[in-house]
Amino acid sequence: MSSDFWSGLALGALGAYTIATASGWEYLGAEGPGPGFFPLWYGVAMLALSLVLIISTFRERSASQINWSEIIRALGTWLAFAVSLAALKFVGFIIGFAALTFFIVAVMYRRRLRVAAAVALASAASFYVLFPLALGVPLP
Repeated sequence: MSSDFWSGLALGALGAYTIATASGWEYLGAEGPGPGFFPLWYGVAMLALSLVLIISTFRERSASQINWSEIIRALGTWLAFAVSLAALKFVGFIIGFAALTFFIVAVMYRRRLRVAAAVALASAASFYVLFPLALGVPLP
């Protein structure tokens, strides 16, 4: 079986879990969508798209080879994401998000450090302007 098949199974399981969890939350409240509204539809979309991915692997005529370098890059991104989540408690959201963005742009996309720094700073500044300043919502 191809990596698309296994990815589809994993995403399908995650989608089913999301649907099961979100179905226990309030779907619609007096003021509009409740906390279960978006996760439920996100889970439905994830489950549907994972089924498309699984079905498309059976329609493929040629067997695809697993590209280990791409898998390692994807796992590296997940590891960086996990580390940034753990670091948020100590450095705050803005610095943690900027560091994650810098890593992904510089290491994963292999762009120049100057470009990675510009993207990281612009992204972090955008979050700061949007949430604390414009919406009045504090970031962790």
